[in-house]
Amino acid sequence: MERDTPAIPIRTDAMRRDYHKWFSPSLGREMELLVFGHAGDPILFFPTRTARFFDYEDWHVIEALRRKIESGAIQVWCVDSVDKESFYSKHLHPADRILRYLQYEKYILYEVLDHIQKTNPHPTIVAAGCSLGAYHAANLAFKHPTLFHKVVGLSGRYDLTSSMEHFEDLFEGYRDENIYYNMPSQFIPNLNDPDLIQQLKALEIVFVVGEKDVFIDNNRAISNALWEKGIWNALHLWDGESHKARYWKHMVQLYF
Repeated sequence: MERDTPAIPIRTDAMRRDYHKWFSPSLGREMELLVFGHAGDPILFFPTRTARFFDYEDWHVIEALRRKIESGAIQVWCVDSVDKESFYSKHLHPADRILRYLQYEKYILYEVLDHIQKTNPHPTIVAAGCSLGAYHAANLAFKHPTLFHKVVGLSGRYDLTSSMEHFEDLFEGYRDENIYYNMPSQFIPNLNDPDLIQQLKALEIVFVVGEKDVFIDNNRAISNALWEKGIWNALHLWDGESHKARYWKHMVQLYF
């Protein structure tokens, strides 16, 4: 990180709220994030599709976690996304979209996680997200399982190449190795590395999705693929679609 604005602590009652902004060498632009809490298990919380780092606060998802945050049980790191510059950047060739995503992954791995470790040292971290944020969390944790001890995907989609009702193939039929190795629903079924499988077995993996969510079949598929490798995971089904912030507020209380 080339420069970091000083953390700006803001207290709302007893919940600490810190804002950070720095120029990311990995992405070549400034990135922002919010941290809620003073201590506890760090949760790396990815935003929904093309959303921002402040949306979970605006949607009162963070407020739903107030008790756990204030008690020091968890510390929530709400990161920003570059989805509009990667997966949803239609002017880019699909090969360049996934490359931009990989730059974002580098930002998370070598800048954000480093920042977390410096301010709240923990041996491992929780990766979590809603909707496309669930993809970000799962893909990162499945590729780098030793950095995490838990992954929580709420209303997630784990194969961005498949078309599901109004959700299109984000690579428009184009495929390459980078895309394959960043689609959990594709690489997990073919995973044969015994060391990586053993590392994944140490993860607590939680999927939550509505029974009428367009992504339910994809959730069942990734859950089954993990079980076929002997990798424990929990798939929790909710009534209806359950793909909105008002449901996520309840989900985070149960699964974070």
